[in-house]
Amino acid sequence: MWSSGFIGAELGTRFAPADTLLGWRYVVATVLLGGWTAARGMRPDRHTWPRLALLGVLCQCLYLGGVVTGVGMGVPPGTAALVAALQPLVVAVGSGPLLGEETSSRQRVGLALGVLGVALVVSSDLGAGSAGLLAYSLVVGGMLALSAGTLLERRMRLPVPLLESLTVQTVTAAVFFLGVAAVSGHLAPPAAPGFWWSVAWVVGLSTFGGYGSYLLVLRRSGATRVSTLLFLTPPVTALWAFLMFGTRPGLLALPGAAVCALAVWLVLRQRPDASRSRRKTASSGDGSHARAAR
Repeated sequence: MWSSGFIGAELGTRFAPADTLLGWRYVVATVLLGGWTAARGMRPDRHTWPRLALLGVLCQCLYLGGVVTGVGMGVPPGTAALVAALQPLVVAVGSGPLLGEETSSRQRVGLALGVLGVALVVSSDLGAGSAGLLAYSLVVGGMLALSAGTLLERRMRLPVPLLESLTVQTVTAAVFFLGVAAVSGHLAPPAAPGFWWSVAWVVGLSTFGGYGSYLLVLRRSGATRVSTLLFLTPPVTALWAFLMFGTRPGLLALPGAAVCALAVWLVLRQRPDASRSRRKTASSGDGSHARAAR
């Protein structure tokens, strides 16, 4: 689902600039999420929505805006993917002091292998662009914004439903990208059916599926684990682009994908003793609840 955003960007920017696609993506998503939220009787608490809006600025506005704009200014997509692959390392470094989620030596090896695997997958694309320092800075800034938002969301642990969090963040992104499109003179959408098909693609697969899943896994499994799964994005995107657009991946893409898979397995693999400890804690917790009920 996360990889679908890169495919949707390729589809949509064939018909309109990136800020037009992003603006209308979030307008449609806001209408759908707003209607769903209202139908369920949810109303964001005025004390929590500013913090949710901040997460939207970091994880959606600055991340997508930085990466898409940087690529539009000449950063090769593969180079952008390699920069984005540094996000799990940044999150892992910050998870210890900020969240208490320490990484083991095995996980650190896995994180390093993940970056190596991504580099192999996108190696044919590295160094192919002619972008300036500003363009690369935007991509790096986008990666850091997503890292900061991931750590912040996990640290705040706001007691709000996933639907409410996603709705407020989406509304924030809609206001942001519509403003950018209006300033740049790209607000009016094209009438081409292909553009609206692209909007439906990124709303359904990328906003609801990709970012919605990211938030869900982040809440359940932690910042390091959810970020590590992003190592799988470049090989999945490369395969998807080949099937849809005929874009042939480089010779090192297949071994790179295998290295990415190994990296994710190393980071996410649970030690048997840790699994038993969690099960024991859960069962004792259930017993205490039962005793309290009696």
